[in-house]
Amino acid sequence: MAHWLFKSEPNVFSFEKLTAEKTTDWSGVRNHSAKLNMMAMKLGERGFFYHSNEGKAVVGIVEISALYRLDRSDESGKFGMVDIKAVEPLPRPVTLEAVKAEPRLAKMALVANSRLSVQPVTDEEWAIVCEMGGLVQRGAKRAKAPA
Repeated sequence: MAHWLFKSEPNVFSFEKLTAEKTTDWSGVRNHSAKLNMMAMKLGERGFFYHSNEGKAVVGIVEISALYRLDRSDESGKFGMVDIKAVEPLPRPVTLEAVKAEPRLAKMALVANSRLSVQPVTDEEWAIVCEMGGLVQRGAKRAKAPA
């Protein structure tokens, strides 16, 4: 299964707001690379929720809950959206500074193409960021790291 990263300014739409709402459509994306990423998503795939500009940190885990479809807010008809739902917050936010300082994440899209609002995340990057954030991978399930 693929993994993803969704960026949002916390003063516009935060992980806390997503958690309160449970699910949201990820609309308003107007970048062709981000569009192609959303078109490739499958139900149940997981992603990171990243607070951009303010905070600059991976703060939570989300799941794709509805597949790509046209974004009704796009008058051109060229762009679409997916739905995501909140899964869990990271016990420790993983800052952009920490990601850049981790040599194994040097090629991560967040570092290499930081402006892209919807990004792919490799399995290795996923595991590293989860570990940095206090989550441990166990098969398909995540559990909090021992204290």
